[in-house]
Amino acid sequence: MLTDTGKKILAAHPNSRFCTPASQCPTMDPAWESSEGVPIDAIVFGGRRPEGVPLVYESFDWKHGVFVGAAMRSESTAAAEHVGKVIMHDPFAMRPFFGYNFGDYLGHWLSMENHQGAKLPKIFHVNWFRKSSEGKFLWPGFGENSRVLDWICRRVDGEDNSKKTPIGLVPTKGSINTDNLEPVDMDAIFDLPKEFWEKEVQSIRTYFDEQVNRDLPEEIANQLNALEERVRNM
Repeated sequence: MLTDTGKKILAAHPNSRFCTPASQCPTMDPAWESSEGVPIDAIVFGGRRPEGVPLVYESFDWKHGVFVGAAMRSESTAAAEHVGKVIMHDPFAMRPFFGYNFGDYLGHWLSMENHQGAKLPKIFHVNWFRKSSEGKFLWPGFGENSRVLDWICRRVDGEDNSKKTPIGLVPTKGSINTDNLEPVDMDAIFDLPKEFWEKEVQSIRTYFDEQVNRDLPEEIANQLNALEERVRNM
Protein backbone atom coordinates (compact mmCIF):
# COMPACT_ATOMS: atom_id res chain seq x y z
CA MET A 1 0.00 0.00 0.00
CA LEU A 2 1.02 3.65 -0.33
CA THR A 3 1.33 6.28 2.37
CA ASP A 4 0.00 9.81 1.93
CA THR A 5 3.41 10.76 0.58
CA GLY A 6 3.41 7.92 -1.94
CA LYS A 7 5.89 5.73 -0.10
CA LYS A 8 5.35 1.97 -0.49
CA ILE A 9 4.86 0.13 2.81
CA LEU A 10 3.51 -3.25 3.88
CA ALA A 11 -0.16 -3.15 4.83
CA ALA A 12 0.40 -5.77 7.53
CA HIS A 13 2.98 -8.24 8.73
CA PRO A 14 2.49 -11.67 7.08
CA ASN A 15 1.99 -13.21 10.52
CA SER A 16 -0.85 -10.83 11.41
CA ARG A 17 -3.32 -13.38 10.04
CA PHE A 18 -2.65 -15.44 13.17
CA CYS A 19 -3.94 -12.55 15.30
CA THR A 20 -7.45 -12.54 13.84
CA PRO A 21 -10.00 -13.94 16.36
CA ALA A 22 -11.53 -17.19 15.13
CA SER A 23 -14.83 -16.00 16.63
CA GLN A 24 -15.07 -13.52 13.75
CA CYS A 25 -15.24 -16.33 11.17
CA PRO A 26 -18.85 -16.45 9.89
CA THR A 27 -18.75 -20.23 9.33
CA MET A 28 -17.39 -21.08 12.80
CA ASP A 29 -19.55 -23.62 14.62
CA PRO A 30 -21.26 -21.92 17.61
CA ALA A 31 -20.11 -24.78 19.85
CA TRP A 32 -16.44 -24.48 18.91
CA GLU A 33 -15.45 -23.49 22.46
CA SER A 34 -17.92 -25.72 24.31
CA SER A 35 -16.75 -26.58 27.83
CA GLU A 36 -18.14 -30.07 27.27
CA GLY A 37 -15.59 -30.69 24.54
CA VAL A 38 -15.73 -30.53 20.76
CA PRO A 39 -15.89 -33.79 18.76
CA ILE A 40 -13.19 -34.00 16.07
CA ASP A 41 -13.62 -36.52 13.26
CA ALA A 42 -10.52 -35.71 11.21
CA ILE A 43 -7.25 -33.85 11.53
CA VAL A 44 -5.79 -32.62 8.24
CA PHE A 45 -2.13 -31.65 8.05
CA GLY A 46 -0.77 -29.96 4.95
CA GLY A 47 2.57 -28.98 3.51
CA ARG A 48 3.87 -27.32 0.36
CA ARG A 49 5.77 -30.12 -1.39
CA PRO A 50 6.58 -29.62 -5.08
CA GLU A 51 7.60 -33.25 -5.55
CA GLY A 52 7.22 -36.75 -4.13
CA VAL A 53 4.32 -36.23 -1.72
CA PRO A 54 0.84 -37.23 -2.98
CA LEU A 55 -2.26 -35.07 -3.08
CA VAL A 56 -3.72 -36.77 0.00
CA TYR A 57 -3.05 -39.77 2.19
CA GLU A 58 -4.42 -41.15 5.44
CA SER A 59 -2.38 -42.50 8.33
CA PHE A 60 -2.60 -46.20 9.18
CA ASP A 61 -3.55 -45.48 12.80
CA TRP A 62 -3.13 -42.89 15.57
CA LYS A 63 0.57 -43.50 16.26
CA HIS A 64 1.36 -43.37 12.56
CA GLY A 65 -0.69 -40.18 12.29
CA VAL A 66 1.31 -38.51 15.06
CA PHE A 67 4.47 -39.54 13.21
CA VAL A 68 3.11 -38.04 9.96
CA GLY A 69 2.59 -34.75 11.78
CA ALA A 70 6.02 -34.90 13.41
CA ALA A 71 7.77 -35.66 10.11
CA MET A 72 6.13 -32.91 8.06
CA ARG A 73 8.29 -30.85 5.74
CA SER A 74 7.25 -27.87 3.66
CA GLU A 75 8.46 -25.01 1.53
CA SER A 76 9.20 -22.07 3.78
CA THR A 77 6.46 -19.51 4.46
CA ALA A 78 6.30 -16.00 5.87
CA ALA A 79 5.22 -17.48 9.21
CA ALA A 80 8.54 -19.26 9.55
CA GLU A 81 10.48 -16.12 8.56
CA HIS A 82 12.66 -18.12 6.20
CA VAL A 83 14.32 -16.58 3.17
CA GLY A 84 13.71 -18.24 -0.19
CA LYS A 85 11.80 -21.36 -1.14
CA VAL A 86 13.61 -24.12 0.67
CA ILE A 87 12.14 -27.33 2.05
CA MET A 88 12.25 -27.09 5.83
CA HIS A 89 11.07 -29.36 8.60
CA ASP A 90 7.74 -28.05 9.85
CA PRO A 91 6.27 -30.58 12.32
CA PHE A 92 2.49 -30.29 12.66
CA ALA A 93 2.82 -27.08 10.59
CA MET A 94 3.67 -25.53 13.97
CA ARG A 95 7.45 -25.15 13.94
CA PRO A 96 7.52 -21.43 14.83
CA PHE A 97 4.88 -21.83 17.53
CA PHE A 98 5.93 -24.70 19.82
CA GLY A 99 5.88 -23.49 23.39
CA TYR A 100 7.59 -26.42 25.11
CA ASN A 101 9.84 -29.45 24.58
CA PHE A 102 9.02 -31.09 21.23
CA GLY A 103 9.51 -34.60 22.62
CA ASP A 104 7.00 -33.87 25.38
CA TYR A 105 4.66 -32.38 22.77
CA LEU A 106 4.79 -35.67 20.83
CA GLY A 107 4.18 -37.59 24.03
CA HIS A 108 1.10 -35.48 24.66
CA TRP A 109 -0.31 -36.36 21.24
CA LEU A 110 0.47 -40.05 21.73
CA SER A 111 -1.22 -40.06 25.16
CA MET A 112 -4.59 -39.27 23.59
CA GLU A 113 -4.78 -42.94 22.60
CA ASN A 114 -4.79 -43.92 26.27
CA HIS A 115 -7.91 -41.97 27.22
CA GLN A 116 -10.64 -44.46 28.07
CA GLY A 117 -13.53 -44.30 25.62
CA ALA A 118 -11.75 -41.81 23.34
CA LYS A 119 -12.88 -41.86 19.72
CA LEU A 120 -9.73 -40.74 17.98
CA PRO A 121 -10.02 -38.75 14.76
CA LYS A 122 -8.49 -40.01 11.54
CA ILE A 123 -5.33 -38.17 10.50
CA PHE A 124 -4.68 -37.06 6.91
CA HIS A 125 -1.95 -35.22 5.03
CA VAL A 126 -2.70 -33.08 1.98
CA ASN A 127 -0.41 -31.46 -0.57
CA TRP A 128 -2.03 -29.03 -3.02
CA PHE A 129 1.33 -27.91 -4.41
CA ARG A 130 2.89 -30.85 -6.25
CA LYS A 131 4.37 -29.89 -9.61
CA SER A 132 5.06 -31.66 -12.87
CA SER A 133 8.53 -32.05 -14.36
CA GLU A 134 7.75 -28.85 -16.30
CA GLY A 135 7.15 -26.95 -13.06
CA LYS A 136 3.36 -26.72 -13.46
CA PHE A 137 0.98 -27.43 -10.58
CA LEU A 138 -0.65 -30.84 -11.01
CA TRP A 139 -3.75 -29.95 -8.98
CA PRO A 140 -5.92 -26.84 -9.63
CA GLY A 141 -6.31 -26.06 -5.90
CA PHE A 142 -8.56 -23.37 -4.45
CA GLY A 143 -12.22 -24.44 -4.45
CA GLU A 144 -11.38 -27.74 -6.12
CA ASN A 145 -9.73 -28.81 -2.87
CA SER A 146 -13.25 -29.57 -1.65
CA ARG A 147 -13.08 -32.70 -3.83
CA VAL A 148 -10.30 -34.01 -1.60
CA LEU A 149 -12.19 -32.97 1.54
CA ASP A 150 -15.17 -34.91 0.18
CA TRP A 151 -12.99 -38.04 -0.02
CA ILE A 152 -11.77 -37.42 3.53
CA CYS A 153 -15.33 -37.09 4.81
CA ARG A 154 -16.31 -40.33 3.11
CA ARG A 155 -13.33 -42.04 4.74
CA VAL A 156 -14.54 -40.75 8.11
CA ASP A 157 -17.96 -42.23 7.31
CA GLY A 158 -16.32 -45.62 6.75
CA GLU A 159 -16.36 -45.80 2.95
CA ASP A 160 -13.98 -48.41 1.52
CA ASN A 161 -12.22 -46.13 -0.98
CA SER A 162 -8.54 -46.36 -0.09
CA LYS A 163 -5.56 -48.57 -0.82
CA LYS A 164 -2.40 -49.20 1.20
CA THR A 165 0.95 -47.75 0.15
CA PRO A 166 4.29 -47.60 2.00
CA ILE A 167 3.50 -44.11 3.35
CA GLY A 168 -0.22 -44.47 4.15
CA LEU A 169 -3.65 -44.97 2.62
CA VAL A 170 -4.36 -43.19 -0.67
CA PRO A 171 -7.61 -42.92 -2.66
CA THR A 172 -8.53 -45.80 -4.91
CA LYS A 173 -8.75 -44.97 -8.60
CA GLY A 174 -11.86 -42.92 -9.32
CA SER A 175 -12.74 -42.33 -5.66
CA ILE A 176 -11.94 -38.60 -5.88
CA ASN A 177 -14.73 -36.89 -7.77
CA THR A 178 -13.25 -35.24 -10.87
CA ASP A 179 -16.54 -34.53 -12.67
CA ASN A 180 -16.40 -31.31 -14.73
CA LEU A 181 -12.74 -30.84 -13.81
CA GLU A 182 -10.07 -30.01 -16.34
CA PRO A 183 -7.89 -33.11 -16.98
CA VAL A 184 -5.64 -33.93 -14.03
CA ASP A 185 -2.81 -36.49 -14.18
CA MET A 186 -3.91 -38.50 -11.15
CA ASP A 187 -1.18 -41.08 -11.69
CA ALA A 188 1.50 -38.39 -11.45
CA ILE A 189 -0.09 -36.71 -8.43
CA PHE A 190 -0.08 -39.99 -6.48
CA ASP A 191 3.27 -41.32 -7.72
CA LEU A 192 5.66 -42.34 -4.92
CA PRO A 193 9.25 -42.29 -6.24
CA LYS A 194 11.40 -44.66 -4.19
CA GLU A 195 14.52 -42.50 -4.38
CA PHE A 196 12.57 -39.47 -3.11
CA TRP A 197 11.23 -41.36 -0.12
CA GLU A 198 14.62 -42.85 0.70
CA LYS A 199 15.99 -39.31 0.96
CA GLU A 200 12.90 -38.23 2.91
CA VAL A 201 13.46 -40.94 5.51
CA GLN A 202 17.09 -39.89 5.98
CA SER A 203 16.16 -36.22 6.30
CA ILE A 204 13.54 -37.02 8.94
CA ARG A 205 16.00 -39.19 10.84
CA THR A 206 18.64 -36.45 10.82
CA TYR A 207 16.09 -33.89 12.03
CA PHE A 208 14.92 -36.11 14.87
CA ASP A 209 18.50 -36.90 15.90
CA GLU A 210 19.60 -33.26 15.88
CA GLN A 211 16.47 -31.55 17.21
CA VAL A 212 14.80 -34.10 19.50
CA ASN A 213 17.45 -36.72 20.20
CA ARG A 214 16.86 -38.64 23.45
CA ASP A 215 13.52 -36.89 24.00
CA LEU A 216 12.05 -38.59 20.92
CA PRO A 217 9.32 -41.01 22.07
CA GLU A 218 10.06 -44.65 21.26
CA GLU A 219 6.77 -44.96 19.39
CA ILE A 220 7.86 -42.26 16.92
CA ALA A 221 11.29 -43.83 16.45
CA ASN A 222 9.57 -47.14 15.72
CA GLN A 223 7.33 -45.47 13.15
CA LEU A 224 10.34 -44.02 11.35
CA ASN A 225 12.05 -47.42 11.29
CA ALA A 226 8.87 -49.01 9.93
CA LEU A 227 8.61 -46.39 7.17
CA GLU A 228 12.24 -46.97 6.24
CA GLU A 229 11.58 -50.71 5.93
CA ARG A 230 8.47 -50.19 3.79
CA VAL A 231 10.32 -47.78 1.51
CA ARG A 232 13.19 -50.25 1.20
CA ASN A 233 10.72 -52.83 -0.08
CA MET A 234 9.06 -50.51 -2.63
